[in-house]
Amino acid sequence: MKDNAILNKPLFSLLQDHAYLRDFFNALSISLPRENVSLKSFISSQPLDHLSTFGMDHGALSSQVKAFIARMEAFKGRQETTLKKVTIKAGFDKSGTKEPMDVDLIPGQVVSVVGPTGSGKSRLLADIECLAQEDTPSRRRIFLDGKVPDEKKRFSGDGQMVAQLSQNMNFVIDLTVAAFLEMHGQSRLVDDIDARIVRIFGAAKGLAGEPFDLDTPVTALSGGQSRALMIADVAFLSACPIVLIDEIENAGVDRQEALKLLVKEEKIVLMATHDPLLALSGDRRMVIRNGGIVDVMDTSPSEQEGAAGLMKVDKKLALLRENVRCGRRLDFDWDRFFKDLGS
Repeated sequence: MKDNAILNKPLFSLLQDHAYLRDFFNALSISLPRENVSLKSFISSQPLDHLSTFGMDHGALSSQVKAFIARMEAFKGRQETTLKKVTIKAGFDKSGTKEPMDVDLIPGQVVSVVGPTGSGKSRLLADIECLAQEDTPSRRRIFLDGKVPDEKKRFSGDGQMVAQLSQNMNFVIDLTVAAFLEMHGQSRLVDDIDARIVRIFGAAKGLAGEPFDLDTPVTALSGGQSRALMIADVAFLSACPIVLIDEIENAGVDRQEALKLLVKEEKIVLMATHDPLLALSGDRRMVIRNGGIVDVMDTSPSEQEGAAGLMKVDKKLALLRENVRCGRRLDFDWDRFFKDLGS
C-alpha cells in the first residue's frame, strides 16, 4: 500500500485490516476517535504537546505509522513459511562410521524413527530442531530445499522452522485456554482469531481423552489435554513446517487422529516411537542403531494391511483402558475378548 493511500484511508478500515495498530496507538496513549476519519486527519488532530513527549510531531507520527505497518506486514508474510524438502545429510554413528545415506523428508509425509532405547533417536530429532551443520556429535547437516539454512533460521526466534512435541509438556502461564490461543493468534497476526480458536479447540477436544473447555486454565490441564491442545495449535496456528514428535504413544491422546491432523495440514512429521502401530502408520521408518541411521524402509503393502489389523486391536484395548479409567468392573466374556483380539 502506497504512503498516500495509507494516509487517506479511513482509520476504521485500517484498524480492521491491521488490528495491531490499536496497540501502536495505545502505546503512545493516543485514544481512537468515535468518527471514522482518515488516518491523515486523525494524526493531524493529535495535540503537538502530547506528541512532543515522545519526541514526535505530526510528520514523524505519520512516518512511524507507515513504517510500523510495513514492518508488521513483512513479519506477517514471513509467517507463511513454505518448505518443499528437508534433507538429512549423512553424519556418523557413535563409532565414527559414516551413515550410508542421505534422507529426504517432504510435506504430508510421516516418517517414524525406530530403534532401541539409547540408540540415538532423540539425537536425530535434536539435529533437525537446531538445523545442525556438523556442529553436533553426529556431525549431520540439515538442508532446507537443498540449501544450507541461514543463521537467522538457526539461531533467532524469527522464522522458526521446527515445532517439537515432547513427552512432557507443562504450562506455566496463568491464562485460560481461550486466552492462550488468542495470545498466540495475535502474535501470529492472524486475521480470523475467533474462527481459528474454535477450530483448534474442536480438534484438541477430539484428541484428548478427557474433556475440557475454553475457560479451563492451561495450568489445570492434564498431560494428555496439554499435548492435545499443542498438537492442534501446531496444526492450525503454528507457522513451523516441520513437526518433531517424541513418543506420542505416551502422550495420552488419540495418536492416529493426531497424525492425520498434522499430515492434513501439510507438515513434515518425524516421529520417534516404540509403538508398532505408529511405526507402521508412517510412510517410512528410519532405523537408528549406535547413534546412526542404518536403514530407511518404505512401509510395504503387507505392513499397511497389518497396521489396519493392529488398529482394530488398539481400539479394543482403548475401550478397556477407558473402562479402567472410569472405575468400571471388567466382568465380561474374556474368552470372546481374547478371541476378538486374535489371540
